[in-house]
Amino acid sequence: MYYEPLNILLVEDEEAHAELTKRAIRKAGNANRVDIVYDGEQALDYLFNHKKFTDKDRYPVPGLILLDIKLPGIDGIDVLQRIKGDPDLKRIPVIMLTTSEREEDVVRSYEHYANSYLTKPVWFKEFEKKIRQIDFYWMILNKPPILKV
Repeated sequence: MYYEPLNILLVEDEEAHAELTKRAIRKAGNANRVDIVYDGEQALDYLFNHKKFTDKDRYPVPGLILLDIKLPGIDGIDVLQRIKGDPDLKRIPVIMLTTSEREEDVVRSYEHYANSYLTKPVWFKEFEKKIRQIDFYWMILNKPPILKV
């Protein structure tokens, strides 16, 4: 089974942010699918097809992960470490999409092989513009590796 390069997994604990992000991705129009999970444990369950995510056809491996740092329970850095430490998942681009501008968070993200670190703008129009840029670069311009997982 191959991963789906035009599918996005959004890991965001704030439902309002998740819905705004999903709406902006849909408006950009290049992703086939956007799945949302609301904490680090759900993200790992989704990616490793555990618990309610066991159906690999229903929950395919995404081609891009948008990952918040500040998550309840298992935080975004821990999720990133698990992704990048797994031979089947490590090539999936992971963008840290967060409100944190702390240099420590930026450094830790890149130390654990995040592909990008972006802060969420406060204003919706700016946020929507940033999401369109992410969508355009990662869905259209970027050449992902062909993975079989």
